[in-house]
Amino acid sequence: MFPTPSQVLRQREGVLADTPFPLLLHALMAEERTCTLELKVRQREKRIVFEDGAPVACQSNLLHETLGKYLVEKGKLSETDYQKALAESISAEVPLSGLLVQKGLISPFDLYKQLQANLAHKLLDCFRWVDAKYRLIADVEPPDASVRTNTGQLILTGVANVMPFDAVATHFTFTDERRFGQMPGAEAGLKLSSKDARLFQALRLRPTFGELMERTGFDTEVVLRRLYALCLLEVAGFVEDVDAKAARLSAGKGTASAAPAPVAPPVAAPASQGTPFSDEDEAARNALVSAFMSHRSKDPFALLDVPEDVQPVPLRKAFLALADRYAPLRFHTPELREKAEVLLAAHAKAFGALSDAEQNLLWRKRRAAHREKDRGTRPTTAEQFRIRTDLLDATTQFDEAKRRLVARNHAGAFEYFEYACDIDPKPLYQAYRAYARYLMKPEAHGRLVQQELQEVLRQEPTLEEGWAFLGEVAQGEGQWGQAEDAFRKAFKLNPKNRRYVELIQEIVRRR
Repeated sequence: MFPTPSQVLRQREGVLADTPFPLLLHALMAEERTCTLELKVRQREKRIVFEDGAPVACQSNLLHETLGKYLVEKGKLSETDYQKALAESISAEVPLSGLLVQKGLISPFDLYKQLQANLAHKLLDCFRWVDAKYRLIADVEPPDASVRTNTGQLILTGVANVMPFDAVATHFTFTDERRFGQMPGAEAGLKLSSKDARLFQALRLRPTFGELMERTGFDTEVVLRRLYALCLLEVAGFVEDVDAKAARLSAGKGTASAAPAPVAPPVAAPASQGTPFSDEDEAARNALVSAFMSHRSKDPFALLDVPEDVQPVPLRKAFLALADRYAPLRFHTPELREKAEVLLAAHAKAFGALSDAEQNLLWRKRRAAHREKDRGTRPTTAEQFRIRTDLLDATTQFDEAKRRLVARNHAGAFEYFEYACDIDPKPLYQAYRAYARYLMKPEAHGRLVQQELQEVLRQEPTLEEGWAFLGEVAQGEGQWGQAEDAFRKAFKLNPKNRRYVELIQEIVRRR
């Protein structure tokens, strides 16, 4: 059905039109690769860093995907606070995220959640880049990032909701008589939505594609998207592959019958009877998440917060204090307990390194080398500002396109609306792009533009401009009924615009 992960990764570069983005994600996950995936299409660029097969960071040249702009868009930060913090971040040469926490504009716990959401947002956008060029860069050093993405969940969400349907249909083909079923041990690590779960349960009956649509009540697109993702993740598959995997598992159990059954790990109990967990303590929760986010960027001295000439007794006390403060038994929820366990392991590793005389000396030499390297190599404030202002901004492209539209430069307007849609495919931008396409060549683009506007309005039924443009195009095509209906819907959304009334009256007179 799909090429094996090793076959996918054998080619270091190519185009996503031939090797789809979800296929690359799955191959990197299956092979547990640590590398960088570089994507380029027209003006846009992204570099996704993978660690052991999971995306942990994504650099983008799109302004709205930067952390500050993302927080503003989500209502977590005001534009004024963002601009002030950005200016201070550049002048003081400190990361924006740390500055926001320091100023109390966002808590460490909320920051971590937003970092997760921002990373997922950047990655999901890549599912639209079906014509991008890609390149795999090996032997990269993972960033000091503590945010990780569940690759399987990312594939399911991206294919089901973001990836263009024609790309799904192109890369997932089969005959009508082929039957599908659930793979043994399916659903591992995936959170299924109601639609996903309904389709997954229907696979138990081993249906054909037509029977699957009939049993779920979903249309072709909904079923094909989810089936593609589930088959790629080996949660579902053709029945012959399902039976073959079941036979292999059965044979494996038979040959390993003498092996002991796996024992479930014991459930952690509170540190002491009656001691409440720290999950609801905002200060404790923020301290844990803050320490977790920064621990990978620190060396053993910074991690244990001890000087380079620390003696054994103070070193041991520092380790024990941190081990007690962030003890996994203090946290109840799996997400926080997992972070506490990671910190405990990191602190123990740092304690072991500094307790050994040779490793202690090695880390002190590394510190001295880093201090020497950092002298004079840090980017200047001007350089950092230039890098930031090179980011692509959809709003700037959109404003330029509207200026060209007013000047009746329809081809130029279409080009800049295209840039805005590339950067941020908002329904508003797509509606303007469709209208500019129509104005360029009304006699050739009428039907295509109507389809584009109808799709935009399906996504955003309350978009006044979309209905107004649809009315203009339908009127130009002589479709008076559709034009009148579109103008009436635009007027309902904005009763203050009397031009809609005049257009409706004119259509009624003509009809």
